[in-house]
Amino acid sequence: MAYATTAGTSYQPATAPPGVLALQRALVWLAGASVAIVFIEPSPYELVTLTGCVLFFATGLRMQLVFMPLLFALIVLNVGYSISAVPFLDRPEVMNWVLTSWYMAITVLFFAMVLSEDTEARLDMLRRGLIVGAMIASILGIAGYFHLVPGGYELLTLYDRARGTFKDPNVLGAFLILPALFALQSVVSDRFGKAFRNAIAFGIIALAILLSFSRAAWGGLVITAAFMLALMVLTSRSQAQRSRIIVMALIAGILAVALVAVLLSVGSVADMFKQRASFDQSYDEGRFGRFGRHILGAQMALELPFGIGPLQFHTYFPEDTHNSFLNAFMSGGWISGICYPALVIVSVIIGFRYVFVRVPWQRGYLAVFSAFLGIVGEGVIIDTDHWRHFWLMLGTMWGMYAAAERYRATEPPVSVETSAAS
Repeated sequence: MAYATTAGTSYQPATAPPGVLALQRALVWLAGASVAIVFIEPSPYELVTLTGCVLFFATGLRMQLVFMPLLFALIVLNVGYSISAVPFLDRPEVMNWVLTSWYMAITVLFFAMVLSEDTEARLDMLRRGLIVGAMIASILGIAGYFHLVPGGYELLTLYDRARGTFKDPNVLGAFLILPALFALQSVVSDRFGKAFRNAIAFGIIALAILLSFSRAAWGGLVITAAFMLALMVLTSRSQAQRSRIIVMALIAGILAVALVAVLLSVGSVADMFKQRASFDQSYDEGRFGRFGRHILGAQMALELPFGIGPLQFHTYFPEDTHNSFLNAFMSGGWISGICYPALVIVSVIIGFRYVFVRVPWQRGYLAVFSAFLGIVGEGVIIDTDHWRHFWLMLGTMWGMYAAAERYRATEPPVSVETSAAS
């Protein structure tokens, strides 16, 4: 709580009393940490965000005009889901799915409003919370995989893959990418002590991603890390900083390859790695395989203006859509099917506009934006539309968009030292 009171200073002077300010920042930290624990429902994240909504609104959270397009898109998206779900609302799982979608929309708007003010400090608290949550999920997943916890293998793994505090190894791997990027940023740019601590955190998180045996998470970590580091080099204001990022990134890459090589010397890990690294998985191939379902589902979407309803795709095909964009059409008809990709694509386009805007929180923005792009790409091969961290990142980015516009309008350019320190 003491850190929350003094953590960073935003470009906009904090007007709340110190105790209220500390509580607000602590809630942001807690939201970041709790999003890692979702194997129970309602999860701690739901409880924290609901409490946060109440307390933030009670202490002065403001709705801004800039968020009206976001609010409109989220309402239209969920209206589409609700209309298509009408024939199935007598089924508890469908009702729960629709309510969850509405709640995820509320969290997007909540985090957008929260991060639009006191942005630098709140983003730092979110970063710290995410890393703590990632460490908890990673350590439990690793411990379960290697039988280090009595009875933990059954609880903390699934299909011989680490899942930690998540229900699915794929979701664990995807969630860990953003905290890994935050840790990697510190490794390549901070002083030795902080960089060393984050190097340990990055190693643990990367190990958990490997043991989740999620091909999308493997590729996502490599691609988003490379993209983020490239942006950090391009946005650096000094040659010394650019050189350090490049050198440290190369060292981190070499150590990561060495870690993988050591792990592959373990027979069980090597066997699962070989199996998962193959591109001829049975559920991916054939007329009703993953990609075959995408084609057939797209044909259905063109013929069904109201879709088939949430959670109904598996009644037509052997498995779910495994494609968030197709799932929007299937679950919410043309209304949601058009609105969902429009919301995502517009957010990405706007996101690119702010990559080179020099604000005190630019470094954190680059990590969130890179991770968000990774999940958008992953949405083509898996259903990500109820992943809590996906909506958290979307809201966080919109909050930073609003904050960046206000910063550019009211403040002088950020100095080299301030930009580097952020």
